[in-house]
Amino acid sequence: MINENKLLNEANNYFLEKSYDKALFLYSQLSSFFPKNREYPIFALFCDIASEDEEKGHSLFDYFSVAKNENLDTAIAYVEDTVNAYDGDVDKMMHILEELTNSTVESLDAIRYEDFKTLIESRGSFRIAFEDIMFSTKVAIETKEDFFDFVTKLIDNDFNSTAYSYLDGFNEYFSYDSKIEELYKKLEEKKIATDHK
Repeated sequence: MINENKLLNEANNYFLEKSYDKALFLYSQLSSFFPKNREYPIFALFCDIASEDEEKGHSLFDYFSVAKNENLDTAIAYVEDTVNAYDGDVDKMMHILEELTNSTVESLDAIRYEDFKTLIESRGSFRIAFEDIMFSTKVAIETKEDFFDFVTKLIDNDFNSTAYSYLDGFNEYFSYDSKIEELYKKLEEKKIATDHK
């Protein structure tokens, strides 16, 4: 008997560890064992995307992991639209960008963390505000305190893969900071808690 949850956790862990081939293999197995489950082919797709563009793959993974619990159909449709747009469907891409522009403050390449905090207030939650900007805008972090605050909020809102990316990206700047170690530890604890669900 196949333990579906265990296999999914393993696949997700491989993805987060950037072992996309191993993750893809397990997602493919899950897809063939459980053909009615519509999530598994989507997760397999993220492996493909991440092997070409890590940041995009991990952003989609985080978005989908959170959004599927609220409305699977909406989450799948959003991912498919985004993927089609990235595959060169310019009209779709323009439409998505337009939607993002309408639902966020402005479609900038970067938003200052102070402005992002204002967006959080106006949207009513960190998660909604971050979903608004995660594909169109980078958060420009100017201080160490803002960095730690931002990564902590990413972890608290289950954007674990994105949190890893930020920590890995800034690790060299704060490599001897105990707060970095605390955040890595917090991520590891969340991963262990998720694996045992």
